Amino acid sequence: MTLANLFGSVAQSGTAAITPTAFLLCLGTALVLGAVLALLYRLTNRTTRSFAVTLALLPSVVCVVILLVNGNLGAGVAVAGAFSLVRFRSAPGTAREIGAIFLAMATGLACGMGYLAYAALFTVIIGIVQFVYEQLARRDADRPCDKIVRITIPEELDYGSVFDDVFTEYTTVHRLIKVKTTHLGSLFRLTYTVTLRNAAQEKAFLDALRCRNGNLEISCSLPETEIEAL
Repeated sequence: MTLANLFGSVAQSGTAAITPTAFLLCLGTALVLGAVLALLYRLTNRTTRSFAVTLALLPSVVCVVILLVNGNLGAGVAVAGAFSLVRFRSAPGTAREIGAIFLAMATGLACGMGYLAYAALFTVIIGIVQFVYEQLARRDADRPCDKIVRITIPEELDYGSVFDDVFTEYTTVHRLIKVKTTHLGSLFRLTYTVTLRNAAQEKAFLDALRCRNGNLEISCSLPETEIEAL
């Protein structure tokens, strides 16, 4: 038995055979590019080690699958369905994680189709763009920050003007968007949208609010549209 026969498919039906050299070249390129993607992601985002390892191996897995289906449309559709099942069985991730997974799959697809130079060029370009966007995001972090502030107050407190001076000192814009009664009407829960003058003064802002609401519950969070989870 020759080496070509050893690596040949026992169930070929007219499709071209994959040579061991081509298989190893595509797989090796996918592994290298996967490691580069995982390194770039860890440098620009906070992530777990398990996700970084998965991101590094995913291009090679997709590459092998594409090499084995070898242009068979029916097999390709079946593989896509298998990936969909894995997605629905997994916990929801952030937008960045989902984007990184699709990026790794696209890289593996390019390697599996044999476009190794395009796969490497694609990885380099995306890495540069990702780095630029991350630097822009860090600059935005130093700018005034929009937040959602929820304040619980006793029913006897007039919420119409009790916090005006605090908001004037620590925010550039504030707006009351929701008032809700709680604890059988004994408490009010106020929801504001605010833009802080200085993100570093968030704790001082919350301390000033606590002095007005009798140290009841206060929460400060990002608007829902800015939360990364899908």
